[in-house]
This record gives sequence, C-alpha cells and structure tokens, in this order.
Amino acid sequence: MTHNSADSSALLRAKNLSKSVMIGDTKTDIIKGINVTINASEFAVIMGKSGSGKSTLLGLLAGLDYPDSGEVWLDGQNLTQLSEDELAQKRQQDMGFVFQSFHLLPTLTVAENIAFPLDIARQPDPDRVEQLLVAVGLTHRRDSLPHQLSGGEQQRTALARALVARPKIIFADEPTGNLDEQN
Repeated sequence: MTHNSADSSALLRAKNLSKSVMIGDTKTDIIKGINVTINASEFAVIMGKSGSGKSTLLGLLAGLDYPDSGEVWLDGQNLTQLSEDELAQKRQQDMGFVFQSFHLLPTLTVAENIAFPLDIARQPDPDRVEQLLVAVGLTHRRDSLPHQLSGGEQQRTALARALVARPKIIFADEPTGNLDEQN
C-alpha cells in the first residue's frame, strides 16, 4: 500500500483523472483532467446534465473503476495502486455507498440489510444497527423484506446500511432519484 503524507490533509483527492471508452472505432472521453479535493466533514455535490460523466466520476472516486490516467487518494492512500483485494478492503473499511436503485438484498430483512456490511467484516454490532433503525425511523419495519417497503423506506434502509460501519466517506449516486417529494 502506498501512503503519501502530502496528500493526507485532504480526505479525498483526485489528480488529473481521465476515463474514456471506445464507441465503435472512436475513443470518447468521459472524464478528462479532473482534479477534486474534499476535506473531512465537507459535503460535495457533482452536478451536470444527464450523460455528462457524473456517475463515472463517482465510480472512479470510490475505487469502483480504474481511471485511464490520474490518481485517486483516500485518506492518504493511492487507490489506483491498490490490488483488487486491498481496494475491496479499503471500500469495506472506509466507504459507504447509497445508490439510486437501493441495491438491498431481497431475502434479507431491513435489520439484516443494515447489518450486512458488519457481518461481512465479521464485526456484528446489534446496538449500532438498532441505533440506525431509530435514526432513520424504521424500528417498526426491522423484520420487513425490501419488497414490503415503500421507496422512501428502502432508501432509508440503504442510507442506514451506508452508515453502519462508520465510514470516512459516503458516496451517493442520485440517492433520491427514485423517490417522490415526500420521501
């Protein structure tokens, strides 16, 4: 693992990030020369029109995809130089994810979906799960399956799951895109 103390002041830093795809015989730049710095406790939003590369950039910043060039540093560690196993461990320990389509496991209850990241890490914490059930207002739905929930309840479950391991950073890709104004 690579550490650089010069980059440790920022929680997340991307340097000259680029990503392209081949469409037929044509190389199309999706992300080109992007620089991002996000400090701890900051809230950052990526805005742009549909198809402008927001989700691609988010995926690169979260280590879900590799850039063609450039670097992504999280908490002083260069994600672009980590092995797949190291990157998976980094995501598990330091990152939370909330997606537009929720990605809840259909056979697990609300409480089990929230606890899932802790169970994978072999660090069960029923008190933390209960704390988040209360925080997102889903104690009465703890034993419900995802298909029994409203869109808002599913999204609150996904948010609690993202928070359960106390990540250093949360990546949310259009987390309210499937919700009505009340949710």
